[in-house]
Amino acid sequence: MTTIENEPTTTESGTAAPTGGRRFPDPYEVAAPAGAENWRDMYSYFNLFLEERREKDDKRTWFRNGMQFPEPMPPFDIATADSAYMSVGVMNTRVFALPPALGMDIRVVNGHMYMSALGVDDPAELERRAAEFGPRVGHYYANWPDLYARWEDKVRAQIAALQQLELPALGDFEPQESVLAGRGVTEANDLLVAFQAILASLDATWNLHSEMLNMGYAAYLNFLMTVKSHFPEIKDQQVAQMVSGVDVLLFRPDDELKRLAAKAIELGVADRVVGVTDLGALTQDLSSDEAGRQWLAEWEVSADPWFNFSYGNGFYHHHRSWNDDPTFPLGMVGEYVGRLRNGEDLSRPVAEVEAERDAVTARYRELIPEGEARQAFDDALGLSKTVFPYVENHNFYIEHWYMTVFWNKMRELGEVFVRFGFFDQVDDMFFLRRAELADAVADVQISWCSGGEPIGPSYWPKIVAERRRMLDVLRAELPPPALGPAPGAIVEPMTIMLWGITDEQVQKWLAAEDDAKVLEGFAGSPGVVEGRARVVMSPQGLDDLLQDEILVAPITSPSWTPVFARIKGAVSDIGGIMCHAAIVSREYGLPAVVGTGNATSAIRTGDLIRVDGDTGTVTILDA
Repeated sequence: MTTIENEPTTTESGTAAPTGGRRFPDPYEVAAPAGAENWRDMYSYFNLFLEERREKDDKRTWFRNGMQFPEPMPPFDIATADSAYMSVGVMNTRVFALPPALGMDIRVVNGHMYMSALGVDDPAELERRAAEFGPRVGHYYANWPDLYARWEDKVRAQIAALQQLELPALGDFEPQESVLAGRGVTEANDLLVAFQAILASLDATWNLHSEMLNMGYAAYLNFLMTVKSHFPEIKDQQVAQMVSGVDVLLFRPDDELKRLAAKAIELGVADRVVGVTDLGALTQDLSSDEAGRQWLAEWEVSADPWFNFSYGNGFYHHHRSWNDDPTFPLGMVGEYVGRLRNGEDLSRPVAEVEAERDAVTARYRELIPEGEARQAFDDALGLSKTVFPYVENHNFYIEHWYMTVFWNKMRELGEVFVRFGFFDQVDDMFFLRRAELADAVADVQISWCSGGEPIGPSYWPKIVAERRRMLDVLRAELPPPALGPAPGAIVEPMTIMLWGITDEQVQKWLAAEDDAKVLEGFAGSPGVVEGRARVVMSPQGLDDLLQDEILVAPITSPSWTPVFARIKGAVSDIGGIMCHAAIVSREYGLPAVVGTGNATSAIRTGDLIRVDGDTGTVTILDA
């Protein structure tokens, strides 16, 4: 990993950064790859490192958010990042007044997302925020089940409203019924209102995404700190075990695939389902008889909403869902049919996980003195178990279900542009920035109202083609995991729990060697296993994953859950104790090491590796 020498620096809040003079690459010195020198044109000024802010920004640490944004961002797609970071920031900063942590600033370098947490270290300000934080978070913790039920209703309402939103036809004439009703306002205005409503919906829903999320992470972080106050040497994944075995929605889509496999066998259509990955062809075949029609009806029951499950993480327009492309779920149904016929038990080892959880919890609890200390442990554990389902369930509701609907509603808008000649294909629209798209909407309005020709068809195609080409160049680059000086104390809950970015982890990254045979990361799930590696960089690589291989990936997506029944262990570049790979591995009883920083570049498919989920190390035994 590249580092340079530098004098000790300070963070924006003024605390010393314990770098020992070591730095990650300077964000202002990272060169653009050949062929993508103009990449900055794809992003708004507020997403870029500006020379005018160099004195401030160069003193801060910027971590690459490769977990949520593993690829360079298409120009429009960065709106999802803007909304996500705004929602986290406003909940920390304005809504709950989390004492030590504000939000995050974000910047783009060569198309990749970097983030820098904003903290509070002034004692008076910490005290002022703590006075606000107590009653606010206390209300949420005291009323969590009721607030969570209301939260689900709010999100479902947002999804329904977006689904029902209609874009105007913009035909040859304003609809006669509107004219005769004396409406006055025209479909040109309806187009603008619809476009703004889609973006407002995105913003509102991401507010809901973070409404309870950081409080969930804060509850778990409080439990972690409570346990470590008694047992400083306890491993983080042993603490995580104490809240494992909780049923969450992210397992539901996979459970539906297993249900459909069993139903295919029950209805006698299994042989017609196995090996078929074209839903259209399968529908045509099964529609010919009653048993087939029954199975198709069961598919529809599962598909809405459970197959609104992104192949990626929902942040990119090209990360389609199982409903958009059912190839993977159909293939898994076929695989599950074969395993059921072989007599396999497809259920997760819930009983074993729960037994281990209870044993670990009892072992440590008994060592805590009776009285206030043990009661504090019980209270912190009880709260963590209460909030944990939300910490995972929000992901299905927002990143998967809502974002599937959002991207497809945007594609309806894209169809308008294609019809007016702006683009050759709908997805060309996503290569315009959000502000540029607003201009394109105005262009359509103006030309439709006047009866003239829009300017867009003469202006946008060459720009879109150039941006597509540049993004291809940027995808081939391996970005550094961080920029700037090594940071001071990291206190933001999501940074620690989700990304696995801690003071210790930063030092491991700084000390990493490109040709090291032992990689250090975060002990995500206990156990030790050896096996052949399968490096999977995208969902398309899952088809190559063989039985009993070890999955090595930049980060895993919840829609990858079905393959965890096929693997022996998991390794990721990015992630903390509450990332998807760690949680699912614990539920399946698989060893996992997450947050290694460079596993996908250091390990090759076919390498024999040892994954030690107890110590957080991955050893390359035979390259």
